[in-house]
Amino acid sequence: MLSVLIVDDQDQIRQLIRDTLEGAGYSVEEACDGKEGLERYREKSADLVLMDILMPDQDGLEAIVALRCEFPDSRIIAMTGGTDRVSVPNFLDVATMLGARRTLQKPFELQALLDAVAAEVMN
Repeated sequence: MLSVLIVDDQDQIRQLIRDTLEGAGYSVEEACDGKEGLERYREKSADLVLMDILMPDQDGLEAIVALRCEFPDSRIIAMTGGTDRVSVPNFLDVATMLGARRTLQKPFELQALLDAVAAEVMN
């Protein structure tokens, strides 16, 4: 069974993603920020990490850099709802430059999530 680590500070988002992925047959772990996500990945690596960008304590961009430095083969899909504001950089583009392999703009359709996860774990 393929494993996915969800790193997101919003409980409702984590639960929705967990329910969707478990329903599709994936094993799922959760973390509420980048620091906890790194700790969980170190304890038990996942086949794929779904990383939110805008989080307290350690944001997703910092966590992507740390994860890719320590685990260069890690597979990461970055996601955020924070790129629609004109005054901030496009965080998903930055996440891609830092090593995320795919991105999802929140809110996203659950089928788009499943398609992105399936495409990434197949590669």
